[in-house]
Amino acid sequence: MSSLADLPTSINVMTIDRPGGPDVLVPGTRPMPQNLNDHQIVIEVYAAGINRPDVLQRVGAYPPPKGASDIPGLEVSGKVVAAAQGAERHAIGAHVTALVTGGGCADYCVADERHALPLPTGLTPDQAAGIPETAFTVWSNVFDRGGLAQGETFLVHGGTSGIGSMAIQLAKAHGATVLATAGSDAKCDAMKALGADHTFNYQSEDYVDGVKQATGGKGANVILDMVGGDYIERNWRAAAVEGRIVQIAFLNGAIVEADFSRLMLKRLTHTGSTLRARSDAFKAQLADDVLHHVWPLIEAGDVTIPVDSVFPLHEAGKAHARMESSQHVGKIILKP
Repeated sequence: MSSLADLPTSINVMTIDRPGGPDVLVPGTRPMPQNLNDHQIVIEVYAAGINRPDVLQRVGAYPPPKGASDIPGLEVSGKVVAAAQGAERHAIGAHVTALVTGGGCADYCVADERHALPLPTGLTPDQAAGIPETAFTVWSNVFDRGGLAQGETFLVHGGTSGIGSMAIQLAKAHGATVLATAGSDAKCDAMKALGADHTFNYQSEDYVDGVKQATGGKGANVILDMVGGDYIERNWRAAAVEGRIVQIAFLNGAIVEADFSRLMLKRLTHTGSTLRARSDAFKAQLADDVLHHVWPLIEAGDVTIPVDSVFPLHEAGKAHARMESSQHVGKIILKP
């Protein structure tokens, strides 16, 4: 065990001054933790990924769960510099990437050792920082909850987001036909480069008609949606009989009117989940699954981590503005 006494007494962080726009993110300091609980490690952060939940937390719509840090940032890469007594999964000095419940937008971050994985061979810290939130989310929702199987058809909305780009590649690597939506022709080209078989520009075409045409009228077996709103009923129309729709966000709203008869007639399953508030044990098992199923694909080059842009930590507001512009392709990264 490395002693916390060997580390700086304070941590540089980006804090949320008040609910609002990107300008409410301000630099500050916090004390270095004086004690670590079971399984906890301290990571010197080399890079941190930005995700939609960070934006939602900033505007006051997604408070951190009880006991979590109020500092935004849900995924980091870096070096293990301290560990609790008995936390021996990662050696001091090991380079890791980790899923955290908060605190990633800082130069040091506390993580659960069971939610940290070794840095994939061949990846930079910037790329590695963009893996945990996306890989954990996609594996849990597309493969565990959605049950996507080889030979099925998969539709993902927002295919150039961090989640979307990971979903396209993992689905393709597991033998699915991949369909994806985005808001421009350039983004459709980017999704095809990631492996999507069919893409739909929702600004100029109806993706429901596109899915039907691409599948010979059968529809998609699994749909991953973070849009909500009117997409909910449209997804039911685009789904195949016995299709599974997995909801992970509601960018266009969660309260809608819908004709539930389609759910019955097609025998659809519409499920959903969040990740941040799940138990440590659940995330530990999910980390093991990702290490087993996803890490080999990353290390073989079959799954890449596209990085859209990199900002210094003190420009976190610009990183959030970039995400809110929806112009990004891949991950947005902060560097302490």
